[in-house]
Amino acid sequence: MAYSIHEVSSMFHVPSHTLRYYEQEGLLPAIERSENGRRVYRDADLSRIRMILCMREAGMSLDSIKSFNELDRLDTEMLPDKRRIIAEQKSQVEHKIRELQDLLRLLNRKLDHYDKLITDSKS
Repeated sequence: MAYSIHEVSSMFHVPSHTLRYYEQEGLLPAIERSENGRRVYRDADLSRIRMILCMREAGMSLDSIKSFNELDRLDTEMLPDKRRIIAEQKSQVEHKIRELQDLLRLLNRKLDHYDKLITDSKS
């Protein structure tokens, strides 16, 4: 299928200028253009955008994503490098999750403390 930049922008909830920036920076391959010069995104482009956004959400820098994409264009000898990059990112996400779980436990303790104070003040 073919999609306009506005359709892709809506699909992924990212501004059009972000998609153009990703293309300009080499995170996306050159996007096909229609006869009137408008970008035409294909399903393969959507898959790449989905992966970029996933990596960004996981905290990966644009430079790291670009490096990963460069490996993607190389032969299968680079698979261990690609796996290493993803494993490192997974480790960072797991660390963030642990930090958030610690924060959640602290907030729950504070809520319990205030609930107890409220209950005690009513007695």
